[in-house]
Amino acid sequence: MSNNGTVDKIKGTVKEGAGNVTDNKKMKAEGILEKTVGKVKEAAESVAEDVKGKFNK
Repeated sequence: MSNNGTVDKIKGTVKEGAGNVTDNKKMKAEGILEKTVGKVKEAAESVAEDVKGKFNK
């Protein structure tokens, strides 16, 4: 299992927080987007693992 989704979520959280602190709306939006990308990657990895599990029985 890859940690790419988790890394994206962490980077997004940090970027979103920095955007909040500096009142930088663009940075905050980028952070929210990165977190969303991370969640999608994790979901896709989970589905892929489930499919592989079904075929490896």
